Amino acid sequence: MGNRAVLLTNLGSPDSTSVADVRKYLNQFLMDPYVIQLPWPLRRLIVSLFVLPTRPKASAHAYQSIWWEEGSPLVVLSQRLLEAVRKKTDVPVAVAMRYGSPSIESQLLQLAEQDGIDEILLVPLYPHYADSTIKTTVEEARSVIARHGLDVKLTVLQPFYEEPDYIDALVASTAPWLSKEFDHILFSYHGLPESHLTKADPTGGHCLKRDDCCQVASPAHATCYRFQVLRTTQRFVEKAGLKPEQYSVAFQSRLGKAKWLEPSTVDTLEKLAGKGVKKLLVMCPAFVTDCLETLEEIELQGSELFKQAGGESLTLIPCMNNHEQWVSVISRWCEEYPS
Repeated sequence: MGNRAVLLTNLGSPDSTSVADVRKYLNQFLMDPYVIQLPWPLRRLIVSLFVLPTRPKASAHAYQSIWWEEGSPLVVLSQRLLEAVRKKTDVPVAVAMRYGSPSIESQLLQLAEQDGIDEILLVPLYPHYADSTIKTTVEEARSVIARHGLDVKLTVLQPFYEEPDYIDALVASTAPWLSKEFDHILFSYHGLPESHLTKADPTGGHCLKRDDCCQVASPAHATCYRFQVLRTTQRFVEKAGLKPEQYSVAFQSRLGKAKWLEPSTVDTLEKLAGKGVKKLLVMCPAFVTDCLETLEEIELQGSELFKQAGGESLTLIPCMNNHEQWVSVISRWCEEYPS
């Protein structure tokens, strides 16, 4: 291994809760062709006519409900993770956001300018593959390197959805909540349009083409979000000793009219309450850092919905954030991940 630097990347956040900053962020996010997978003219039309006129105000209100004094929880927690990792490794490490600040471009340039750096290890902080998270991040990093003529090798950490160290850290971070009394635990993963899965399928004929596609071995699983989140769940429940009747899997954050992965978290919360579940735990393993989708969508909205449907309490299990065991895992990757 040569002289390596590491760039941790997360999704990003508006710079503030102002409508203007939220509009700027949403425009950058939704105009990414890996997020809304439509030709540019149609994407521009949808974003400009149907999203930006109204959604920024609603999203700004949502951000205001979870914003911290230090700033965006996602950015603050990512910075805390960075600081903890830096204490455990001598490898230069930075953190960047795919959308918003600090940008991948600014942080890549700073790392590449350090004397002797000839390799950048890119660590997308997403356990599961999706074009709208990992691919767009990798393509942005490659574009920056090419655009600026950086003389560095780019090594990309692959999806770690069932890496034993990751699963161990995930179980350890949830242990304080699993040790208490609860009726059921819901694994709520970020949703995706089904078209994203079929488009990412390299075989062109496996994902969602049969009911048991995630149980039948296929090269498609290397880029199949649904397979990977189900595998994370399987590995977690095995390690934590959960029984099949103790947990469910659902998908949140549905947007637009396209067909998305099912079952939806909203429907599942109502059904669980209707079945008599009173004390519900919810964890969101698609994220390693708490953000709008966990703190507002689940802890605030989800809790209210669950109680209205007859449940008593919904407890959000925090993401790993800067949990000591997770910090140790990332620090080892910084130093030992193959070039």
